Amino acid sequence: MATKRTYSWDQIKKDNPIFSQIRTTIETPFYGNNVVDVNSLKEAYKLAKNSPGTIVTDIPVYKPGKLGLDEDAKVLLFNDGAVKGRCAAARRIIGEPNVDQEEYATKIREAVYNTRYRKMYHAQAYVGLDADFMVKAHLLIPEGFENIMYSWLLNFQYLNEEYNNLYEKSKVIENEGDIYIFSDPDWAHEDHPLGLTFFDPTHNCAALLGMRYFGEHKKGTLTLGWGTANRHGYAACHGGQKRYNLSNGDKFVAGVFGLSGSGKSTITHAKHNDKYDITVLHDDAFIISTENSSSVALEPSYFDKTQDYPMDNDDNKFLITVQNNGVTIDNDGKIVLVTEDIRNGNGRAVKSKLWSPNRENKFAEPVNAIFWLMKDPTLPPIMKLDGASLASVMGATLATKRTSAERLAEGVDPNALVVEPYANPFRTYPLADDYNKFKQLFSDNDVDCYILNTGFFMGKKVTPAITLGSLEAIIEGTAKFVPWAPFSDIEIMEIEGFIPDMKDSEYVDQLKARMIDRVNFVKSTETDKGGFNKLPAEALEALQKIVNELK
Repeated sequence: MATKRTYSWDQIKKDNPIFSQIRTTIETPFYGNNVVDVNSLKEAYKLAKNSPGTIVTDIPVYKPGKLGLDEDAKVLLFNDGAVKGRCAAARRIIGEPNVDQEEYATKIREAVYNTRYRKMYHAQAYVGLDADFMVKAHLLIPEGFENIMYSWLLNFQYLNEEYNNLYEKSKVIENEGDIYIFSDPDWAHEDHPLGLTFFDPTHNCAALLGMRYFGEHKKGTLTLGWGTANRHGYAACHGGQKRYNLSNGDKFVAGVFGLSGSGKSTITHAKHNDKYDITVLHDDAFIISTENSSSVALEPSYFDKTQDYPMDNDDNKFLITVQNNGVTIDNDGKIVLVTEDIRNGNGRAVKSKLWSPNRENKFAEPVNAIFWLMKDPTLPPIMKLDGASLASVMGATLATKRTSAERLAEGVDPNALVVEPYANPFRTYPLADDYNKFKQLFSDNDVDCYILNTGFFMGKKVTPAITLGSLEAIIEGTAKFVPWAPFSDIEIMEIEGFIPDMKDSEYVDQLKARMIDRVNFVKSTETDKGGFNKLPAEALEALQKIVNELK
């Protein structure tokens, strides 16, 4: 599929579903006489390299020609001051309760007006890397923030002949317009001390105001891409997917879903000591068709933490841009990086698509299994769920802990266990849409569902070796699951040292409390935000059944 940018005059009318007050407000400044079109990645690199505050390291970009860059391209570093993460508290979405369209249209109009004396850059990219799903996206951003623009073009697919031809072959969806994003990181407003990320999702547009962090631009764009996919028969996936190409000719496609720090990138890129021939789709953003369970990657590159990659780590050769890290001089007098979050938490980098030697942009093969990654200390290392409603609602009540990737509003406990449905805090449509789509994958498309606890089980660390070993057993067909009494719809793999003691009343009480937390979360969707995210009654019933079985 492809989106629409131009119209005949008889289509430019109020009743055209592509247009809206917010979309027209956001799209209009793209055509101002203070706008400069940036038409290539090489041009964006030069602008970012020369932008005030950029640090041009002496680290060469690996195989720059394959990425669309000149051979002398270097890794660029740009730091964002006090800001080093996303801010969920700044998000406002049309369609949610208490979001006054006229109020925010006025604020956005004023933000646009205040950029009239500034040079603005217009960049274009594709979200979605296969003719099955491609959305053209436009970013407008002021001079001085060229590094955000350059990273944005690297993170998504910049326009080139190959992808332009692919896009031309895609079927245009008449009622889906291109994505338009207006950004002014310098914006400030007394009503929004943390900034404002405003979305009109059904009209594919957003205003990112007062947001210096590149991650806001990446996830803001993905937010709209996922929303478009949701409207056209795809399940939006904030996770990783890989295909195991087994020696007997079989293929096993696994999707893993978790927030930052849950291990989704580690599992997606794990090589299993080279036991398998592995193909990676992506480690952060993709979609699954509810029609045939095929999958499409939305981005070519990777936006990865630098915390676990000291300067001598071989994976650093795939860096292209770096954010919120330090630099120093090595013994050869070269400017190099100081990583490992020494300067601040949540240091980040855009890594090239070459990081995964075996990449594909689409898996035509249907997904075999979905793994919810949780950090719930009452859950054993691996569980298998029976029943589509239970499998989907456990994804809707995915439990984890917050990480340094997010800026929190004052008073929010950063150590509290939180529920983040489907590990996707970027949803702009009702939660029931995701519930129903994943349920359909489990019920109609025969996808298996597992939970992996990648944190601690009652104070004992679940190591990566345990997690990956469990995954290997499933892939090879040797996994032995046994019923987890007293539950009728849950099985576990018994791993020494991690077998739940159901005779331990203290443990059972904690397990029950965590399940009640999930029940309460589902109940809360009935009233929170005016019931915008209310789930079907069957979702609550599936969880209540678990609680009742613990009595």
